[in-house]
Amino acid sequence: MSATASFEPLTPTSFLLRSGKVYADRVAVSDGERRFTYAEFLDRCLRLAGALRNMGVPEGGRVAVLAPNSHVLLEAHYGVPFAGAVLVALNIRLTAGDLSFIVAHSGAQALIYDYEFEGVAQDVAGRVGDELRLVRAGRSDDQYERLLDSSVPWRRPVANERGLLSINYTSGTTGKPKGVMYHHRGAYLQALAMAMEMRLDCDSTFLWTLPMFHCNGWCFPWSVTAAGAAHLCLRKFDPATVWKYLRESNVTHFNGAPTLLIMMAWHPDAGRLARAVRVATGGAPPTPAILQRMTELGMDVTHLYGLTETFGPAVICEWRGEWNGLTIEEQAKIKARQGVSNVISQELRVVDPHGKDLPADGRTLGEIALRGNNVMLGYYQDEVATRKAVPDGWFRSGDLGVMHPDGYIELKDRAKDIIVSGGENIASIEIERVLCTHPAVMEAAVVAGPDPKWGEVPVAFVTLRAGASATEDELIACACERMAHFKAPKRIVFGDLPKNATGKIQKFVLRDRARELMANR
Repeated sequence: MSATASFEPLTPTSFLLRSGKVYADRVAVSDGERRFTYAEFLDRCLRLAGALRNMGVPEGGRVAVLAPNSHVLLEAHYGVPFAGAVLVALNIRLTAGDLSFIVAHSGAQALIYDYEFEGVAQDVAGRVGDELRLVRAGRSDDQYERLLDSSVPWRRPVANERGLLSINYTSGTTGKPKGVMYHHRGAYLQALAMAMEMRLDCDSTFLWTLPMFHCNGWCFPWSVTAAGAAHLCLRKFDPATVWKYLRESNVTHFNGAPTLLIMMAWHPDAGRLARAVRVATGGAPPTPAILQRMTELGMDVTHLYGLTETFGPAVICEWRGEWNGLTIEEQAKIKARQGVSNVISQELRVVDPHGKDLPADGRTLGEIALRGNNVMLGYYQDEVATRKAVPDGWFRSGDLGVMHPDGYIELKDRAKDIIVSGGENIASIEIERVLCTHPAVMEAAVVAGPDPKWGEVPVAFVTLRAGASATEDELIACACERMAHFKAPKRIVFGDLPKNATGKIQKFVLRDRARELMANR
């Protein structure tokens, strides 16, 4: 039989080709006062492809986008690959210097930017050079809209499903950002996995609380469309606004880091919802305390785990019906585990430094290794880093964890965050979870601080709940009651925690503070 009848290259853009017809009359995108049906959404994305072709962007050319969670960035997830080009979604929190490096390193020929970032975009263009084409977007009279109006719908078919779809840059906290290369096949399969795992359907409304620039929004720009669900754009995260949408806009799903959940859980507007809302969280292990609180508010939280290099969540804490009979506290402890590979991932491993599998006993610590269709092609123009990350056909995550007898993994710490005190390994996550059991603690982060006797000791940075109070001695005593004394933090520092654009706590900043604090003690 002819291959044309039994094979079609996989690409996530095909989801819009289908939904643009099947759900043509239904609302696809809501962004402020603007609404687009699926037919209109498809037409706009095809016109964007036509506009990029008219601008001279070649097949394989790079198109960078600097925009919040808006219809512009969402359309770029389809229009750019429709044009046969490669999407480079930029972190809106980065400086012009960092953005200039990424734009130049990726070889972007065009930069589509939201009107809010006019100054930054002009700064980037000045640093990169005149060859960068700027396109202002976000308002009805901007150049972006004029380009769409003057272009005809167009699409370049995907010939190679493992061809380059997008480049996502890491945070670069330990050096220059690395460009993680995504392929069409991986994004297609990962999008289907997310749609299935989170039970999206055509009656779902997905609120965009997770930045779309982060791992291409964990592939949800394609997942939501595959299900024919509605995208509800949110330009800036604000807990009060999210609670308003949850109560008034039929929101059924949203995603975010645990810090986002914390901001929502104890917000003055927080209250139990009349219907369940599915929430996916990842980026850091959620504490049992926050999971229990979200359950009380009527939110069904699924813990996901992954990295930029794995198209976002490659691991899911798959829930079993027999656990429903457990207490909320017991359920929260299970949900805090990272879990098992998602439906399209390969089996997970926990390995020693030589790549040997470690016992699934829930105690033996090793590095989490992954492989499969949702692993990157490699780091763009960085073969050395690629070989280091994938030394033997398995991607090394840099995260340390254990494998439980039931096959579920539990993350213990980043390799760089393990505290070695007097020859003993201490997991910062364990201390953070204990501190968060205290009723006054909203959030905690623990790092290593230098110590002349023990080498390193735990130093905790704590944010208290509004109106609550606690002393350093009180929290240290709380920790000592629940864990070995050598694991308890030796210092407690109160205040807000530094975070990046995706809500992750910046522990490298806290490590610097801890070194200064302990040196001046």
